Amino acid sequence: MSDPRVGLTVVHRRYVPYSHAHYAGNLVDGAYALGLFGDVATEVCIRTDGDEGLFASYAEVQFRAPLRAGDVVEAVATVTRVGTRSRTIDFEARVVCRGRPDRGESAAEVLAEPIVAVTATGTVVVPPVA
Repeated sequence: MSDPRVGLTVVHRRYVPYSHAHYAGNLVDGAYALGLFGDVATEVCIRTDGDEGLFASYAEVQFRAPLRAGDVVEAVATVTRVGTRSRTIDFEARVVCRGRPDRGESAAEVLAEPIVAVTATGTVVVPPVA
């Protein structure tokens, strides 16, 4: 019998402020996406187990495309496995809007297709059921 928590998906969206740019071209460090994954994993734990849980580990992280200041990023978490106290979650950080400084200081656009910037698989743990 399949656990009903498997397949649960939670999505957060966030604007990447220019204050987070660390590198030329307004690039943001990869840790920014990992912070988003931590936030969305917390909501997953609350929804599945009524507890914020703890992030235990990443099994895999892949940086596929740059994140830039001015982007709107969608952090997606999907539960793929439920153990007694652990949950395996697949993550994606997708750029859904991007600044267009070539068109003007505050110009931006909604992307026709999201850019998958970061993917990861992680494990969270929750307290035992009392």
